[in-house]
Amino acid sequence: MASAKRPVALATVGSSTQPILAVRGLTKYFSVGGLPRPRHLHALEDASFDLVAHQIVALVGESGSGKSTTARLIARVFPATRGKILFQGKDVLRSERRRASLSYRGNIQMILQDPFSSLNPVHTISYHLTQPLVIHKKARGRHELGNRVHDLLDAVGLPGTADFAQRYPHQLSGGQRQRVAIARALAVDPLVILADEPISMLDVSIRMSVLNLLARLKEERGISYLYITHDIASARYISDRTLVMYAGHMVEGAESDDLIGVPAHPYTRLLLAAVPNPRERAARSSPGTRGDVPPLIDPPPGCPFAARCPHVMAICRQAMPGRERLDPNHWVRCHLYGPGSDTHEIANE
Repeated sequence: MASAKRPVALATVGSSTQPILAVRGLTKYFSVGGLPRPRHLHALEDASFDLVAHQIVALVGESGSGKSTTARLIARVFPATRGKILFQGKDVLRSERRRASLSYRGNIQMILQDPFSSLNPVHTISYHLTQPLVIHKKARGRHELGNRVHDLLDAVGLPGTADFAQRYPHQLSGGQRQRVAIARALAVDPLVILADEPISMLDVSIRMSVLNLLARLKEERGISYLYITHDIASARYISDRTLVMYAGHMVEGAESDDLIGVPAHPYTRLLLAAVPNPRERAARSSPGTRGDVPPLIDPPPGCPFAARCPHVMAICRQAMPGRERLDPNHWVRCHLYGPGSDTHEIANE
């Protein structure tokens, strides 16, 4: 998959166009109790990025890196500790402190990871698709609802017949269930879809078809995606831009081809070394990591990757590095790229 040609044209990156979604300093701490003082799990720290209209941005990282937390904060599933979420220039967290408006929820939809649990087993496929149509007033009357259900099923490559719409989730395959979940997200005509590991629980044989479906819908409907995955190969295939996350921090971001071609952060290199592709593995040696993931409950100061990094320095255990620009569209948070370092030489080691 990593070497396959991307099926869609890249959106313009780095232009002056205002992003449809902008995240600034987004942070989430979960209280985990503890005596004699409260303790907090640092799920997300100071995340910032832009999502331009008609663009796919991928969040890549291992489990526990904060990818799904980012999506759930944007979807307003739970409140942020601090930071800003700007949708079409409007600060959502400031104007909707208690709960997200129906309009915002209609524009920001989610596709969840598990197609076996994201659909209610006691309701038909038709029910799952008509409910968002009714709630958001996208269709009225049995005839119009039936037509919209037919169109939604057809849009995701499923039979739009009344017989299929009356089936229950257990009567569908995993791939069909995920397509129903995609159709449900499409029902309210969203501008942004948060796709949280949408192919990780599907058979390998059908993962590509689902990725191609998402790419086609982007072109046909002008949808922007935040694509969450632990698979950097699928991120390269479908996304215009990739952001790498580790232990709640965003550590690198670039256009997808550039990030794969010239990875800067040692953790990005670790992810690429794990790609099951002989040509990718031959192209670069393993970074030889060591140590464990740092604790997320009251974590120590410094870079969270310090314990595993083969290039660790004393400053890495003392302070989190800031963003360093390698070029206008490629940034990294690593002390190897601080003032005075030869960034070109490091990036091409």
